[in-house]
Amino acid sequence: MNLKNLQLFVHLCDSKSFNQTAQQNHVSPSTLSRIIQRLEGDVGQTLFIRDNRSVELTMVAKKMYPLAVNMLSEWQHLRQITQDDDTLLQGEIRMFCSVTASYSHLPTVLNQFRLNYPQIEIKLTTGDPAGAIDRVLNDEVDIAIAAQPDQIPSKLAFNTIGDVTMSVIAPTLSTQFSKQLQQPAASWRDVPFIVADSGTARDRAEQWFKQQKLKPAIYAQVEGHEAIVSMVALGCGIGIAPDVVIDNSPVKDKVERLKVASVSPMKLGLCCLKKRAAEPLLQAMLALVS
Repeated sequence: MNLKNLQLFVHLCDSKSFNQTAQQNHVSPSTLSRIIQRLEGDVGQTLFIRDNRSVELTMVAKKMYPLAVNMLSEWQHLRQITQDDDTLLQGEIRMFCSVTASYSHLPTVLNQFRLNYPQIEIKLTTGDPAGAIDRVLNDEVDIAIAAQPDQIPSKLAFNTIGDVTMSVIAPTLSTQFSKQLQQPAASWRDVPFIVADSGTARDRAEQWFKQQKLKPAIYAQVEGHEAIVSMVALGCGIGIAPDVVIDNSPVKDKVERLKVASVSPMKLGLCCLKKRAAEPLLQAMLALVS
């Protein structure tokens, strides 16, 4: 059975979209359809039921899926150990993290990794940390540094690096709401808040609002934690942000941490798809923080 065809089968099982699988694997939808039909001919059973809106796996496909994943993993392992130099891992890892994590946590991981595996190339992408896990689940990257959500997706393997504390911050300059900040947090109904628009940081902010029995006046919802600190420094409102972001911000001297009830910390870690965690390159990186 053709291994490339098996890769397309596994991807289609995950995406449940012929168009998405075809696009991400650089084949035409018609070619993908022919490959699946050929697989169905080999198996002697229908693998997918599809209409204009959805693709569903048959019972045969569901049974075939773990066998295909295991076969691909074993083949990848065999290729790795039969290379000319089987003492050194080689290849490329597509990695994602936030801008702050790229200089706060990533160097610790990569410094040791490069010492152990100098022939592995890291292709790094940075962006909004709230989207880190989705990038992994959508196979846009191989591995990511991400905040652990309250409910870890079943397809995700997550190895914890450590905790990230969070603080409520306000601008040091005088604002229209400065006097209100002298009151208990529960009475800050008219104080403008800048919060993350999604992700674990937003979840922690919502939990804090609930603990304070506060219905906040949201001034802005932003992508990226760095923008929260910048907007607070400009006097737009107060915010809830990770301490590591605050400490590394170029405007950290223009904000102050408020002495209020603590915000629950986030857990930071490396994550990848469970089905790929045994691949030699990813396994080597995950092992550094396990």
